[in-house]
Amino acid sequence: MTIKNDTERDNLIEAGKRLASVLATLRAKVVPGVTAEELDDMAEGLIRARGDTPAFLGYTPEGARRPYPATLCVSINDEVVHGIPNESKKTLKEGDIVGLDLGLIHEGIIVDAAITVPVGLIDELSKRLLSATEGALASGISAAIPGNHVGDISHAIGEEIDQAGFSVVKALGGHGVGDRVHEEPFIPNYGRSGAGQPLTEGMVLALEPISSTGKGAVALAPDGYTYRTKDGSRSAHFEHTILIERGGARIITR
Repeated sequence: MTIKNDTERDNLIEAGKRLASVLATLRAKVVPGVTAEELDDMAEGLIRARGDTPAFLGYTPEGARRPYPATLCVSINDEVVHGIPNESKKTLKEGDIVGLDLGLIHEGIIVDAAITVPVGLIDELSKRLLSATEGALASGISAAIPGNHVGDISHAIGEEIDQAGFSVVKALGGHGVGDRVHEEPFIPNYGRSGAGQPLTEGMVLALEPISSTGKGAVALAPDGYTYRTKDGSRSAHFEHTILIERGGARIITR
């Protein structure tokens, strides 16, 4: 999506505020003993209460065998992304880390964001993983300015994760968003500065660094959605929808 007028811009900004509010509420509910399905039910209720629509529920990505069956993606520990919360019981335990990935549709505009949250007290390695991955998102956003390229975002994200001693999950990455859940361009979380599509004012992008404490290779689970690390290592995922403006990137889902 490329923002073309003030109405689209205002609707995008409002959508981002609404999504950020829902994620903040969900973050506060992440405690030992809560189930993934409870978080999913809460997410759907909060979105619909304000007249919006869950973006993921019923969405069928390219190559998927069936629509996604939930509002919220809940990915625990070695689950990298797209964990299904409501087809088997998943109860959060002290020491887990859990990725919450959520999208909503407001006035026809789609926004997408994700956080990885500690469940109670977590070990030091997991703390460093979360910090490095969130820091990589900030680095990628800083590189998202008109005149730069997709590769500048990719390089900034990859360098941050690599320097922290973790691995980029190279099979997954960010994307355009706005009119659809997934749009061009694909935004790898590693790459060469100056490469790829130029960044222009008005572009709406979802940047999402994904990293692991292991080698970063992933496999798709039999459910057709959940990606796990092949070596069982923990993974973290942070995401913001951004709007590229003249002076740099505006974080829509802050």
